[in-house]
Amino acid sequence: MTHLVLAPMEGLVDWRVRQLLSATGGFDLCVTEFIRVSQNLFPAHVFYRYCPELLQGGKTASGTPVLVQLMGHDPELMGENAAFAASLGAPGIDINFGCPSKTVNKREAGASLLKCPDNLFNIVSAVRRAVPDHIPVSAKIRLGYADKELFLDNSRAVEAAGAQHLTVHARTKLEGYKPPAHWEYLARIRDAISIPMTANGEIWTVADYAKCRDISGCTSFMLGRGAIAAPDIANRIKASEAGQNLEKQSWSDVLTMLLTYIDLMSADDTTENHQAGRIKQWVAMIRKGHEQAADCFDEIKRIRDIHELRAKLTMDRDNPDNQRKNVPIAAE
Repeated sequence: MTHLVLAPMEGLVDWRVRQLLSATGGFDLCVTEFIRVSQNLFPAHVFYRYCPELLQGGKTASGTPVLVQLMGHDPELMGENAAFAASLGAPGIDINFGCPSKTVNKREAGASLLKCPDNLFNIVSAVRRAVPDHIPVSAKIRLGYADKELFLDNSRAVEAAGAQHLTVHARTKLEGYKPPAHWEYLARIRDAISIPMTANGEIWTVADYAKCRDISGCTSFMLGRGAIAAPDIANRIKASEAGQNLEKQSWSDVLTMLLTYIDLMSADDTTENHQAGRIKQWVAMIRKGHEQAADCFDEIKRIRDIHELRAKLTMDRDNPDNQRKNVPIAAE
């Protein structure tokens, strides 16, 4: 069976988005935005801020498990924070070795650690020792920093250190998010390690998923920007695996989800400016999956008042032209 993971995208996939997308269906696992471990053992409220799902058994409201992701360069400190997260109820610990952010990489974290496989081994080993045996430890890497020379060494280091799972974003740090993703390297990693592996990178459609599956040989896939652009993609991938054609989500359905997102943010006392910014950010990304989003974004991009923004989205949602068309979609 295909296993689908919602990617941890900083500044985009917060707990509310995890709740909405996991409720839409298809996802088997979520991962939090990274918690940057640099100097301290964080108090509980920090973990609850990034992962409020810890207060409900480590799962989203619809029951999807949520791993706590940590990022840092100090093995001992990473281990201490991982152990504390586990004590708070984290169902698993994921370690970020893939963030391409310039700020992060200047501080010896994220993808900068891929320059030396020993970095990965030492950090993963420390986390594995610190966390109870029944709590899985996983890691996410890229194919390298400036080049792909160490992609197998880094993968083997993660396995040798005791991780139970590896996710690989099929690009280097310097390649960032520029297409293409090099799925062919994933097949070579699968042959070199024995732990389960998740493929990540440039999966925007059901057709992309099928191509990545065929090239990489993976059965587990992490969806990031593709899941934001097409919030029902995980559901449609699962349906395609079962030989079914699932109707594509209507624009009205998407707008209903965005309005729910506003409600969730409002209930959590976020500022109106933050709410409007997040909605615009999401609509901008949905342009890749829904053609109506382009006009919508042009119409809302200068709106700052959240009540005006909500009214605009509600009006569009209720427009008959945006309702479900009952056209089955097998693949894009």
